[in-house]
Amino acid sequence: MDISLLVQLSILGIVVGFAAGLLGIGGGGILVPVLTGIFITQQIAPTYGVHLALGTSMACIMTTTFSSAFSHYKHHNVEWFYVKALVPTIVVGAISISFLIPFINSEYLAIFFAIFMFLMAIKMFANPSLPSDKPKKINIAPSVAGLGIGGISTVVAIGGGVLVVPYLVSKGLNIKRAIGSSSAVGFPIAVSGTIGYAINGYLNAGDLAENADVIGFVHIPTVLIVSFWGLFLAPVGAKLSNKLPISVLKKIFALLMVGLSIKMLMIIFSP
Repeated sequence: MDISLLVQLSILGIVVGFAAGLLGIGGGGILVPVLTGIFITQQIAPTYGVHLALGTSMACIMTTTFSSAFSHYKHHNVEWFYVKALVPTIVVGAISISFLIPFINSEYLAIFFAIFMFLMAIKMFANPSLPSDKPKKINIAPSVAGLGIGGISTVVAIGGGVLVVPYLVSKGLNIKRAIGSSSAVGFPIAVSGTIGYAINGYLNAGDLAENADVIGFVHIPTVLIVSFWGLFLAPVGAKLSNKLPISVLKKIFALLMVGLSIKMLMIIFSP
């Protein structure tokens, strides 16, 4: 591996791991636009840069979601009733949507990702505090909600927390158990999404099949490097999160997501 690529991925892993612990995110919002730029400029996947970034991001966040889920489990903040109800259809939704990914143009994927992250950023910036104690009731069965959560999370390569937490709070869970349960749900989203990207990338992306570092739409060296640093930096971020005002941090992260979304569109549509 080129030393410059190793340095870039190491820095990315440090940032993502720290942000995951600090803000309780999987890291897909940071990983996807940055990896898209790296894969295209490094000529790793000039045609399937976005696809490879999405699949690789999904594989990377397996580490952060598992670590987070295990931590919440130890603190008894997982509501297993909803986890068991959501996970089966989330897995179905995640794997099913992955069959469409290879046939979606990279530009369309980039636009969808940018719009989704931009909307989430606006919501986070406008209301950085935790959900209300009296949230709006969502009358959607967990089995049905799981399909949508799994599908959307796979398309934009996120752990699903931005979708799962508000849903569980609307069902009456307190915020701590909603976040803990969301973490437990995030891991199977990441696993099933990664499997889907790996299989469908292998079946449909012929030019990537010649790259020994790639399995489907998953770049293995990137996963190993980012995950390695993420394991070390996530606890550091989590420790610091107890000392800083989360509302301010979320506003900063929201602005970062907007900037990264714009950057991704510039990478894709630059001449």
